[in-house]
Amino acid sequence: MSASILLVDDEQNILKTVCIALESSGYRVTSYLNPLQAVEAMRDTPFDIGLFDLKMQPIDGIQLLREARSLAPDMTVVLMTAHGSINSAVEAIKLGAYDYLQKPFEFSELQRFMDKVREHRRLRAEVKELKEALSRRKAFGLLVTRSERMKSIIDLAMKVADSNISVLVEGESGTGKELLAHLIHDHSPRREKPFVTVNCTALAETLLESELFGHVKGAFTGAVRDREGRFEAADGGTMFLDEIGEIPSPTQVKLLRFLQHKEFERVGETTTSKVDVRVIAATNRDLQAAVNAGAFREDLFYRLNAVRIKLPPLRERQEDIPLLAQHFLNKLGGMQDVAPQVMSALQAYTWKGNVRELENVIERALILSHGETIQLYHLPEEFQTLTEPAQRPMSLEEIEQQHIIKVLRVAKDLDEAAMLLGIDPATLWRKRKKYSL
Repeated sequence: MSASILLVDDEQNILKTVCIALESSGYRVTSYLNPLQAVEAMRDTPFDIGLFDLKMQPIDGIQLLREARSLAPDMTVVLMTAHGSINSAVEAIKLGAYDYLQKPFEFSELQRFMDKVREHRRLRAEVKELKEALSRRKAFGLLVTRSERMKSIIDLAMKVADSNISVLVEGESGTGKELLAHLIHDHSPRREKPFVTVNCTALAETLLESELFGHVKGAFTGAVRDREGRFEAADGGTMFLDEIGEIPSPTQVKLLRFLQHKEFERVGETTTSKVDVRVIAATNRDLQAAVNAGAFREDLFYRLNAVRIKLPPLRERQEDIPLLAQHFLNKLGGMQDVAPQVMSALQAYTWKGNVRELENVIERALILSHGETIQLYHLPEEFQTLTEPAQRPMSLEEIEQQHIIKVLRVAKDLDEAAMLLGIDPATLWRKRKKYSL
């Protein structure tokens, strides 16, 4: 779409000439002789570029620039000035104007200048988008969500990040427990120190204690040299113990001591070592039930359970399925469209493997679709009859958002979109901002 320009000059001939030149170059121009009228226009209508004369009455271009900084901070402001006012134009740049254009100027000069302004806006928007993307990545890692329940969980994780308190993350396999642990670590004072992960089910019972706490040469058959444990490697940082419910009883005792006193001995050693490590544990089991059954130490459970966070399964956050599906399409390099019945099937599925399973299904569909629109037959067999999403009714805001998206796709520009929707352009601008469209 062409850029919209707010043109203000209190000389009728210049205003008319510049307006014609800009419109012939494809810009959408709104012009005013009176700068006070331009101030009122900025209150109701968004503009991409402001082109203001420096010397005007009853307020000059500098005052109008100040109003624009307050009312339309995203607008790129350019001043037109005569030779004798260069110093004032330079002062305007210090106050936030992008540049100034010296009068008189030729049509070709104006055209080149406005091309430069548009390129500046494009680059600025690109930088802003990248910064926002980076900020989101830093803030939430890969915890992509629009679920209010998940947002509350992320908010809790951010609140406890600054402390050294132990955290227990519960949830089914594939719900993002390790991602949440990374989020806590990345927003803690330990962020520059190691984040060390141990999967407690991946090691034999006889090796787990050595893996966690290390061993000395000769401690057991095969211990041919001293070996540092994971807790020593994580000194100053965070230890993530995945599937903590699988730790055998002897190792539970040693882990409890570490949580109480931050000290341990390597296997085969009598010398006590101390390290500063925060522990975040995760489990897909009901640890309270394991405690009741005598399979997990109650005192260790309460040490780990200082803050308890339970991640919901994907089937309980269906509003995230389309968002996650698009995220994985982007992540895996796919640009394909997705047929509506595919999204319906994805939302109707129970997702026993949760987010991890969804990623695998999207990757499979990308491979089978060969760059074409992803269809239902690109999904595994169990999806073929799932075409009706088991989801809650949409809210009025969600319906409005989807309707605006459809209209924006068919309208030739924003003015036509506003007309089709039966609202004024300023209202459309506010709704686009509200829904990030």
